[in-house]
Amino acid sequence: MAARTHTFAEKTIAFYAGLKNPAGLPRGVEVMNPYVVSPTKELVATFMYKYFSDTRPRILMIGINPGRLGGGATGIHFTDPKNLRDYCGIENDLPPTHETSSKFIYEMITAYGGPDKFYGDVFLTAASPLGLTKGGVNYNYYDDPKTAAAMKPLIVRSIRDYIALGGRTDVAIVLGTGKNFQFLSNLNDEYRFFERLIPVEHPRFIMQYRTKRKQEYIQKYLEALGEARNSKAK
Repeated sequence: MAARTHTFAEKTIAFYAGLKNPAGLPRGVEVMNPYVVSPTKELVATFMYKYFSDTRPRILMIGINPGRLGGGATGIHFTDPKNLRDYCGIENDLPPTHETSSKFIYEMITAYGGPDKFYGDVFLTAASPLGLTKGGVNYNYYDDPKTAAAMKPLIVRSIRDYIALGGRTDVAIVLGTGKNFQFLSNLNDEYRFFERLIPVEHPRFIMQYRTKRKQEYIQKYLEALGEARNSKAK
């Protein structure tokens, strides 16, 4: 009898459960790992089984690393507790924090056709699946050279794992046209994970500096997703 093929959801839950904190981070840089605590583990499982209980390949949409109020709280990238309830229909008892990046992402998901359609096509993730803080505020993996060097092995392993989960390799979308895109482009040159990377502005940048042009950026995301969807199959 042939072995059963594990679903995207099952493989992703196992991936999150196996994450280890990176070694060698500079003093003061702390790791957020929401996948080791309840009820976050249960919320992640509920979300994954709702949207990823199949073996379809997904376009990878790769952010930076989770923030305290979004993925660092729920374990689901760019999804704060409020939007997890309001858009995904998953009740939770987490503090009702609201993250501006999550607000943009779920407006974009609505324009795309809603969570069922979006998550049927896309796995929304990050270069580092684990979040970082320094001095109690969000910190990016590329904010200093020592942190970037310490995080690189985790990022490389994670991207390999995203592909093993079912991420497509012909194209990936990078959230952030600056340092995140530069880092991931250099990494892709070294490891050849993807044939092509499509950069779009990061939701936080849009909501902080370009709010009046939000609809323009939502359209840019939709165009990037359309381009990726129409790329050759994995």
